[in-house]
Amino acid sequence: MDKPFHIATAQDILEGKVTDIYFHRAMEVLKAKGVHARVKAEIVVKRFPRNYPWAVLAGLDEAMALLQTLPVKVKSMSEGTVFYAGEPVMVVEGLYGDFAIHETALLGFLCQASGIATKAARVRVAAGEKPVVHFGARRMHPAITPMIDRNAYIGGCDGVATVAGAEVLGITASGTMPHSMILLFGDTVEAGKAFDEVIDPLVQRTVLIDTFGDEKFESIRVAEALGKKLFGVRLDTPSSRRGDFLAICKEVRWELDIRGFKNVKILVSGGVNEFSINELNDVVDLYGVGTSISSAPVLDFALDIVEIDGTPVAKRGKFSGEKAVFLNKKTGERYVDLASAKRKKGFVSLLNSQLDKGNRLVAGASPSEIRNYVLKQTKGLKLEIEPESSRR
Repeated sequence: MDKPFHIATAQDILEGKVTDIYFHRAMEVLKAKGVHARVKAEIVVKRFPRNYPWAVLAGLDEAMALLQTLPVKVKSMSEGTVFYAGEPVMVVEGLYGDFAIHETALLGFLCQASGIATKAARVRVAAGEKPVVHFGARRMHPAITPMIDRNAYIGGCDGVATVAGAEVLGITASGTMPHSMILLFGDTVEAGKAFDEVIDPLVQRTVLIDTFGDEKFESIRVAEALGKKLFGVRLDTPSSRRGDFLAICKEVRWELDIRGFKNVKILVSGGVNEFSINELNDVVDLYGVGTSISSAPVLDFALDIVEIDGTPVAKRGKFSGEKAVFLNKKTGERYVDLASAKRKKGFVSLLNSQLDKGNRLVAGASPSEIRNYVLKQTKGLKLEIEPESSRR
């Protein structure tokens, strides 16, 4: 088979094959009628999903790789910047025909990556200082696994589970053991002992303890069998067996502690999100978060022309003229105004020149640098409280 997997290649993206057909048709008409205009177009999210109060900009690295092939100028916020609804995060300037057919891909890069990074940042805020590992690769197409892991990491996750994702980030993949391995051994303790005998000693010994029996009793058995070698126990209990999951975790913690295993950590996974973390955080030590991050709601970015040949103009419902976001780094106050307007004293623009006709003006930061930038900005930020019916 020439193409066994239904994915676009890098060349497909660069050639505009993944764009909506109406952009190709629009360009056919504009060229035929001799319409060649220089425009400025802004990328903005009008509203966030599920009452998010803030979001994290991501996907800029891939967006710049695409825009760098075009004769355009680009201003944008830095990757990892926390932003708010209604704030432009990017301005693209150039002949409309030079970038029109790439709008679909450009927005796609930003929408999904930012959605994942934002969800990961929300999980991080809920977890506080407690470690979070991204476990969600299996919920999405494998071709985009490295992208998902990268944005989960820069949003605040401490680690990722896949080999490819970890390689992109320059870190070691994190993980414990699957239920299948325990099933094949027929006993949780025997599986844990086998893992300990075979796997590199540098890998932490965390045993999954809900395959066959009660979490409390399996935790005790494993702790007594592995002793000081045991780093933690992982609860991945299915929802049909959870009941009061917080109470189960507290019970496991209690029984381990009174037997002298206070050093053994409790890791939970399976259906974990920022809201469940908020409920469990007093007793749980680590989190494996999957679907809620990998299938995070996208941020609904839109690209709209705000200036044509130097004249401010925009469609209905949009404000014309190139705008910028201004921030006072000391007070945190921010506002949106025309980019040409005299800024208030003590404020700086968050949109800075990134690209000029193929030349990168600012070097891209490493994933760890972006992650640190996100952590610095999100420290102290609050999460909204959603009704139970809307949680995932």
